[in-house]
Amino acid sequence: MATTPQHSLETFPNPSPQRDYTIHIEIPEFTCLCPKTGQPDFAHLDLSYVPGDACIELKSLKLYIWSFRDVGAFHEAVTNRMLDDMVAACQPRFARLSARFNVRGGTYPTIVVEHRMPGWEAPARVDLP
Repeated sequence: MATTPQHSLETFPNPSPQRDYTIHIEIPEFTCLCPKTGQPDFAHLDLSYVPGDACIELKSLKLYIWSFRDVGAFHEAVTNRMLDDMVAACQPRFARLSARFNVRGGTYPTIVVEHRMPGWEAPARVDLP
């Protein structure tokens, strides 16, 4: 049982690589530190991705998110870094990470970053009655 944060992401083979489908993960307890003041910053992360050949293993994702707890980082930098690490780990067809940070100084910043595999197009949406 892991009891320390880890800055690596494990994956497992996508059980249905022939199909586009979306994995959505909410992470409501993300924390890092303000690089200017050292005070904690809190955010709710929403990760949605269309897996390629691999999926992110959830326990390793939790330990990875934990690894930022004592890291000083600007909101924009930490959000982009997390998406870059996730893309490197599982090479999804598409990924979007939204980081909604709690209020600080009267502002509620939200950072949204995306990755799209070259040549991949989202399937047409089907609306059923």
